[in-house]
Amino acid sequence: MTATNHVPTAAGSGASATERFKADKPAGVANTPKERVDLLAREMLDAMHATIRRHNVTYDEFNALKAWLIGVGEAGEWPLFLDVWVEHVVEQVATEHRQGNKGTIEGPYYVPGAPEQGDRGVVPMRENEPGTLLTWTGRVTSVDGRALAGAQVELWHADADGLYSQFAPGIPEWNLRGTFTAGADGRFEIRTIRPAPYQIPTDGPCGKLIAAAGWHAWRPAHLHVKVSAPGHELLTAQLYFPGDEHNEDDIASAVKPELMLAPEPAGDGEIVGYDFVLDPVPA
Repeated sequence: MTATNHVPTAAGSGASATERFKADKPAGVANTPKERVDLLAREMLDAMHATIRRHNVTYDEFNALKAWLIGVGEAGEWPLFLDVWVEHVVEQVATEHRQGNKGTIEGPYYVPGAPEQGDRGVVPMRENEPGTLLTWTGRVTSVDGRALAGAQVELWHADADGLYSQFAPGIPEWNLRGTFTAGADGRFEIRTIRPAPYQIPTDGPCGKLIAAAGWHAWRPAHLHVKVSAPGHELLTAQLYFPGDEHNEDDIASAVKPELMLAPEPAGDGEIVGYDFVLDPVPA
């Protein structure tokens, strides 16, 4: 079986991401103090007002914005919009205290509960999955150098067509999604395929914004990971490949130098080493 050529629509991806968000993420508004809501809402509105005044925004431009905002809601693209253009700043602020590995955005395509593969294994994939074979060896430690036995590494990524299982039609449910549990020495080995760069869906309102602003819609090839261990902060990251033409202008602004891999040829594929250092949960 080869990779599907079906291209997911913005509406389909948006609906999937919205339902996944509702199922997996807590509703933070109910737990946010009124004073905090007041502060953040006022400052965001003040920033918008300042932009309108600074650039003499017209009614035509204002109505274009209203129409676009309505379209984003109707198309279910708020997860896409927020993950692509806002999340990277939230992630930077929320993790700036960390001494261990750098992280980056989660994005809209995470699904919890990927099949367990032990400390050495192959990510679930189709027979004859297209793509360059990639073997990844690594170790999970705490900031004091102590091996974190039993640490979990959740991995998910796009296929050779830039498509994600559960968000594009015709792909097996857990394709290229797996959970690995580090051994007693904190080590793990993962075998998968090298993912492809891809464009975020452009047939909806977010695509219209990209076209109207003269931007591109490309994300560089990357591996998504969530790394966790008891008593330590969850690390969410994406790992990138050197030489990708969009490492420098990622539409989601999520690339960091610390997240760059260094794969080397090995047999009929590539091998790469990348370790994780986790920060303890603050006392």
